[in-house]
Amino acid sequence: MTLYIDPPRWPGHGTVWSHLISDVSFAELHTFAAELGSPPRAFDRDHYDVPITRYDRAVSLGAVEVTSREIVRLLVAAGLRRPKGRPH
Repeated sequence: MTLYIDPPRWPGHGTVWSHLISDVSFAELHTFAAELGSPPRAFDRDHYDVPITRYDRAVSLGAVEVTSREIVRLLVAAGLRRPKGRPH
């Protein structure tokens, strides 16, 4: 199981956020996010929004640190990209 996370740099709600993805399946992503303690509402179409306070834990659980561009590339390559404005 390999999950990927980008650096926490996306501002919102008084903190900064990372994106957590799987390049295999949403089931794998949901399982990892539950172990991380991310609530289901943190899932946004094809990724989880992860606050900076959970970033180190995500990495310690095995998430691989990549750039934000790599996040998009991995999602597209896996066929899991769900851009806003397009149906699921």
